[in-house]
Amino acid sequence: MAGTTPGTPRVLRAMNDRAALDLLLEHGPLSRTKIGKLTGLSKPTASQLLARLESAGLVVATGTTEGRPGPNAQLYAVHAGAAFAAGLDVTPLRIRAAVADITGTTVGEFELPTPGRRADSVVKQVTEALDGAVKAAGLTRADIHRIVIATPGAFDPSTGRLRYASHLPGWHSPTLLDELAAVLPMPVEYENDVNLVAVAEQRLGVAHGHENFVLLWNEEGLGASLVIGGRLHRGFTGGAGEVGFLPVPGTPLVRQVTKANSGGFQELAGAQALPRLARDLGVESVGHGHYTEVATALVARAAEADSGPYRLLLDAYATGLATGLASMVAVLDPELVVLSGDVITAGGEPLRARVQAELAELAASRPRLVLGSVREHPVLRGALESALATTRDEVFDTSR
Repeated sequence: MAGTTPGTPRVLRAMNDRAALDLLLEHGPLSRTKIGKLTGLSKPTASQLLARLESAGLVVATGTTEGRPGPNAQLYAVHAGAAFAAGLDVTPLRIRAAVADITGTTVGEFELPTPGRRADSVVKQVTEALDGAVKAAGLTRADIHRIVIATPGAFDPSTGRLRYASHLPGWHSPTLLDELAAVLPMPVEYENDVNLVAVAEQRLGVAHGHENFVLLWNEEGLGASLVIGGRLHRGFTGGAGEVGFLPVPGTPLVRQVTKANSGGFQELAGAQALPRLARDLGVESVGHGHYTEVATALVARAAEADSGPYRLLLDAYATGLATGLASMVAVLDPELVVLSGDVITAGGEPLRARVQAELAELAASRPRLVLGSVREHPVLRGALESALATTRDEVFDTSR
């Protein structure tokens, strides 16, 4: 029979502490009695737990219960200011930054336009964007526990260099990560932007509770995120999900895809392909502006059409999306496919239904297709959720 190992009471207390903190994050303010019921702890143990967490600065007393029989009970909540995390969403045109408290509430935001910026000013851009969000939150850099930076492509873990994103100027220097680490006082993590959309959907959106799903994203580029066994699958070089390079039927075979920064699937169903497709199908007024905005407007208009060129455009776009998805489904057999990004979600339910019908004919397995529900800055929200998850693991660990 195994004996009791030293430190077990401390570990059990830490586990109970974390369970209580997670319940407070999920439900909001709770009374001692309610925490006891939800955790299965006795009232005295729940009282000791709350006293311990309050002393550690992790929970605060906040109001009392009202409108119920009997005396009012003290309510407790996670101390929002126990720690702060930051997220950055980087594109060639701008850097969007935000700071959230440990409860997940965004307390500061800032957007830095970067079109035409010098490629060698990336460190300055990052710090300027971060400082803008920190200032908006009424904090300093030193108050930020951790930051997650979202970029297109991925940093190769063996070289530290950004791959699959040649359109992002200045981010390919072999010393960039060291330069950023030298000026940022907090731990910094880097993650693919589409992967972080999947994180947002898994924690807050339609993929909550799903262990195996694919997220297909279409905005500036066409990309995917793969979640297998509840975890992001990044691949050997971080390139898992770079499906814009995927060869697909109906398009010329693209060679030297990284030099071309494109592939068959991107040419078939990427945002930049939609204006051309619309013209080919007889849409007379395609529009002007950035190709992503033009494509989004075209898909939104097509989703409302019952016939004519716009209806043909929606059908053709749905077929293009399903063609690439069929290859992914054949390899991964996911339980769910999340369709996300402005260009796709502009099509709403009409587009989703058409892609579902096309995929049913092109793939042997038939995963359920849903539209992404995290619509407001999903990349940034995912960056914050990723940073907060690690921050909570560290700050809420009362066993140390």
